[in-house]
Amino acid sequence: MLVIFQILQIISGLLTVLFVLLHSPKGSGLGAIGEAAQLFSSQRSVEAGLNKITTTTAAVFIITSLILGFDIVK
Repeated sequence: MLVIFQILQIISGLLTVLFVLLHSPKGSGLGAIGEAAQLFSSQRSVEAGLNKITTTTAAVFIITSLILGFDIVK
């Protein structure tokens, strides 16, 4: 069980870093990659989706860190 949480923490940490790096500082986000803004129906909806995914992966990382740090799982 401990190994499962360790693997989940590593995967969620890497995904969080990846999704944070996908955010655009100018606000254009994923629509600016490859100048494909016309492919998405709305850049704002893509950014909103990216925000939700980033928040979820960060929450999973924090929860697994707390579980592993307090040695709840043995």
